[in-house]
Order: sequence, then structure tokens, then C-alpha cells
Amino acid sequence: MSAPLSDILRPASIDDMVGQAHLIGKGKLLRNIIDSGTLPNMIFYGPSGVGKTTLAKILASSSNKKLFKLNATTASTADIKDIIAQIDTFTAPNGILLYLDEIQYFSKKQQQTILEFIENGKITLIASTTENPSFYIYNAILSRSTIFEFKLVGVEEIKKALVRVVGFIEKSEGITVSIADEVLAYIATLAAGDVRRAINFLELCNLSSHSENNVKTISMETASQLNFSGNIRYDSAGDEHYDTLSAFQKSMRGSDPDAAVYYLARLLASGDLISACRRLMVCACEDVGLAYPQIMPIVKSCVDIAMQVGLPEARIPLADAVILVCLAPKSNAAYNAINEATADIASGKVFPFPRHLQNKHYDGADVKNKGQFYLYPHEFENHWVAQQYLPNELTGKRYYIPDENKTEQAFSAYWRNIKKPD
Repeated sequence: MSAPLSDILRPASIDDMVGQAHLIGKGKLLRNIIDSGTLPNMIFYGPSGVGKTTLAKILASSSNKKLFKLNATTASTADIKDIIAQIDTFTAPNGILLYLDEIQYFSKKQQQTILEFIENGKITLIASTTENPSFYIYNAILSRSTIFEFKLVGVEEIKKALVRVVGFIEKSEGITVSIADEVLAYIATLAAGDVRRAINFLELCNLSSHSENNVKTISMETASQLNFSGNIRYDSAGDEHYDTLSAFQKSMRGSDPDAAVYYLARLLASGDLISACRRLMVCACEDVGLAYPQIMPIVKSCVDIAMQVGLPEARIPLADAVILVCLAPKSNAAYNAINEATADIASGKVFPFPRHLQNKHYDGADVKNKGQFYLYPHEFENHWVAQQYLPNELTGKRYYIPDENKTEQAFSAYWRNIKKPD
């Protein structure tokens, strides 16, 4: 069984890599560190298929240390101990370089096993992970390592890798490959920033295309068959999940219907109907709120319809609701009010209730003026009467500050007129 082209054509030098110019471009921090010849402990963090493993292997091959490679998905504590046993032996006179792929799958105890040797410099660690290091990597290792974040690779950079693949196919098969630039761009775009995925796509296209007169044409018709929802990069518990939801809500809050609908489509294409509905309802309450309070039952109704009809039709009522949230006036006054009140409670400002607000119960012997003395607002003009509601210690405190929209300003004007001093 032959290896996939993405492995066969893995770059052997930094200059052959595509993407990550912010890290390995001339004059950039990681490039300067590499050129210095001294490798610190490093953690490569980012999505799959963007060069983390490739760069780690390039660095490892250029090191004068004894190289060991482990993949945390299959390695055990015994594997780590076998490596530690090589320290200070004639097989590793200059120390050990440990390349640990998918470090997030190591338990805290497994990570602690190598900590002592990272501290004394006998093991230099290069680890890669697709998950946020702050959540998955032991703090003591984080504090002794430099984190480099890898980004999704742009279309033009991926196309460079695909051109190399075309050249390799032509040489290995002894044919001419005809592929239009628009087809290369389509495959590069479909890969969603993943170079390995793009190469795999091109390899599939090559395998499904036939040559005629020693020329193999890879057409758009062939490439378009790759377009299925599984190409979408999404992890229901990872950074892509939370980044998509964050972009979705921030686009609604920012009143950009085009961006909001785009992120809604990404969520739904990944099958994440529940998260889309939840974030939509939160945004209606948090970001529109009292500026247009009628929006809350409207959005809830759209969500109910979406949940009843399911996908793919659920996209229609949700799109209605998302665009409505984008176009509605915005207010976070209620959000700010409950946050400040919650902060006061958390800081210990939990004081006795005013007596007239308490439930009716027996007054103790220490109460001189017995009775509740609650004034029932509906018995007074305009259904309002002045009386204290906050605890004595918080009298005069304001949590709710009306925002500058016509709904809240109208309410404020109404109550200013009612509550004006005689």
C-alpha cells in the first residue's frame, strides 16, 4: 500500500513550506530562533494540516540531539520511561529531543513524568496540539515552553503546494496533467485552510481522471464532486466550535446580517442546530433587549419552528430571526443591570429586606412598631406609590440605566412623569 501524497511530498526544509509566514518568514521570531541553532521547548498550536508536524520534523532532523517521536494518542507512560532511560547514555550524549504529537491526549500525570527532565534541559520538548494549550497542557510545562500559534493556510499558499503535487504526478506517472487555475483555486478553497486536505483532494481527482494521448485533464466537474459538508472544519467541543459561535453572535450584535447569516450557515452545515438556536436567543435578550422587547417571543417562535421542522428547513425560520436581530435597535441595559447586581451579591452585599417587603409573619418582641406597613401600589393613582424597595444599605443604588433608544426613553419619560416630586 503506497503512502498518500501528503506524506510523500512533506516539505524537507522550511523554505519548502507554505503558509505560517508570521512565524517562519524572514525576520520572524520562530525563524530567528531556528536560525540561532538553539531550540527551546516549544508548543505548536493550531488546526490540523497547517504544518505543525512538518516543521517539528524539520527541526528534529537538524538537531544534534537524539530524536524520539511519540504520538500521545497511542503512547503510554512506559514509552516515556523508555525514553527517559536513554538520558546520559552513550546513545544520547547531547541530550534528547522529544517530538510529542497530539500532546492534549496525555494525562496530567503523563505530562508530569517528563517535567523534571524538561526543567534540567536533558529533554527538549517540541509538542503539537490542535486544542487550546491553556486547557489541555499542564501549567508547569506551559510555563517552561514557548507557544507558537499556527494559522489556517490561505488559498494562494495552498495553490503553491498543489502545483508541486501536479509536478510530482507528471514526473511519477510520465504524463502531462492539465488543470486550470480555477480548478486549483476551487480545491484550495474547499480545503478550508488545510494543506494536507487539499493535497488529498487533488490526489482523489487525479485517481478519478483518465489520460488520453498521454494527457490527463482534471476538470472542474471532477473537482466539484468533492463538495460535501464533511469538508467543513468543526469540532463541537473545540476552538472551531466556540470561534464560530463567537463570530455568529458578534456579527448579530454588530448589526451585520450578511456575516451573521454566513456564520449561521456554517453552524447548520455542521449540524449544530442546538447551538445556533441557543446563541440566537441569547443575542435577542442580551444585545437587542429592551430596545425592541417584542423580539424575544418572535425569536423564540422561530426557534420553536426550527426545532419542530428540523434541518434542512430549519435554516429558513432561523435566517428570519437572525436578520431580524441584526436589523433591530440594540440595548444591553438589562444585561448590564443584572451583571452589576450579580457582582454586588457576589461581593457580599446581601442585606436584610425592608420590613414592608417581607412575607407576612410574626414580629418579634424586639420590634417596637409592629406591622408590615406595605403600600399596595394598585390602590394609588397611576398604580404607583413612593416606598423603599432596596435594602437600607443600597438605598439610591442604580443598576438599570436606560439606553438611548425610543422604547426605553418612552418608558423612562412615562415614569418620570408619574414619579415626579410633588
